[in-house]
Amino acid sequence: MDIFITYLRFAIPDHLIAASGAHAAAVGISVLLSSIIGITLGCFAYRRRRLADISLAVAGTIITIPSFALFALLVPFLGFGWPPTIVALTAYGVLPILRNTITGLQGVDSAVTDSAQGVGLSSRQRLFRIELPLASPVIIAGVRVSTLILLGIAAIAAIVAGPGLGEDIFSGLARLGSATALYLVLSSVMFIVMLAIAFDIAFLLFRKFAISKGIRQ
Repeated sequence: MDIFITYLRFAIPDHLIAASGAHAAAVGISVLLSSIIGITLGCFAYRRRRLADISLAVAGTIITIPSFALFALLVPFLGFGWPPTIVALTAYGVLPILRNTITGLQGVDSAVTDSAQGVGLSSRQRLFRIELPLASPVIIAGVRVSTLILLGIAAIAAIVAGPGLGEDIFSGLARLGSATALYLVLSSVMFIVMLAIAFDIAFLLFRKFAISKGIRQ
């Protein structure tokens, strides 16, 4: 353990910090795009059972594709680096957000929406003023789950020269048996776990301060 701590202190701290920043950036961009797609599609689908079923089936099918395969399949079209990383992560991130958006919107009490309709609010106004705010705790939970999933999958992007901590993990695994290979893998995994904790705390704080106490779940 003492050797590992010394390794972290003197060997590659700057490199790990830079790689962690790239890892977080790739996940952040992908989660943002996944949220736009998932929430928008969920808003269209939650009142349309067939559209909801098809949307969830397609998103569910995508997430079952092995990450190695999906990254590799994107290379002929997008090349290496950031583009295939962002596209693949975005595709993997849609399902939890879409599912929670549909579930949250469908779970809004019909008495509330009927009352809103009774005072003259249009369907669009009910969606943005009543249903989305009430469903926001469930939707945010879906975004949170998606983020944590993508933090792990993002490491696989190293096979297409993607950004992040995955390169160190694969490099260490390829050199297992050498003096520092295991430390390289462990340090990268540790930083991914630290990123997951940081993102999770950020979501908890956002939920606490951005959502009314009366509708938190």
